[in-house]
Amino acid sequence: MKIRDMLYKLYARRLQASLGDSPMPRHVAMVMDGNRRWARQMGYDNPSVGHRYGAEHVEEVLGWCATAGIEHVTIFVASTDNLRKRQSDEIRFLLEMIEQVVAERLVRGSSRWQVHLAGRLDGLPDSTRHALKLAEEETRDRDTDFHLTVAVGYDGRDEVVDAIRSLLDKEARAGTDIDELAGRLTADDIAAHLYTSGQPDPDLIIRTSGEQRMSGFLLWQAAYSELYFCDVYWPGFRQVDFLRALRSYAARNRRYGA
Repeated sequence: MKIRDMLYKLYARRLQASLGDSPMPRHVAMVMDGNRRWARQMGYDNPSVGHRYGAEHVEEVLGWCATAGIEHVTIFVASTDNLRKRQSDEIRFLLEMIEQVVAERLVRGSSRWQVHLAGRLDGLPDSTRHALKLAEEETRDRDTDFHLTVAVGYDGRDEVVDAIRSLLDKEARAGTDIDELAGRLTADDIAAHLYTSGQPDPDLIIRTSGEQRMSGFLLWQAAYSELYFCDVYWPGFRQVDFLRALRSYAARNRRYGA
């Protein structure tokens, strides 16, 4: 075991050194997939235990991001479909883990992260909604450059719909004619009403578990994002896996749709 640990640390240092002065993403978004499959793989009778390990792993990964100078991180915790389709006991357990990790560790601990929320929070249990909003409020004035967005009860199509509704409501209250609005509407006008308004779009999106799809995550914001798919399950996502993702990003020639 000691030899393996030494080899792992040596490999991690080599990966870190290989990045050198390579460009790092300013914003990394992560689809934390594979919690239940990891638990089954590890022999747990209750696959929901994977959610506990997955939630606790967030803090460690945020540390890696901070060390790499990545100032914006978005984590996809649960989609609206997740909340609707999975068994209530499993979802209750997942949301309890979110409450504990976000409210306790990222707010009351020594965390450097300012918390932001994305999603339809009215579909969450009262305790979860309260814990998340409290985390957002308590970190709002934190003197930091590091920002964590928690996407929960989230769907990218719902976000666009909500943004357009918000835009139309604002313009209607200002007395704007619908034909006038249609004539001058731009993508920036809609972006200003997204859940993530004011934040940079993600440069790199990482999805664990081997699945290679977006699942409705940041559909608007990911128009020019680099995508990286990793075979390991989220609780088993190691620092070397993270560094490999950064190495892949650094090797790409970003063309922004060209």
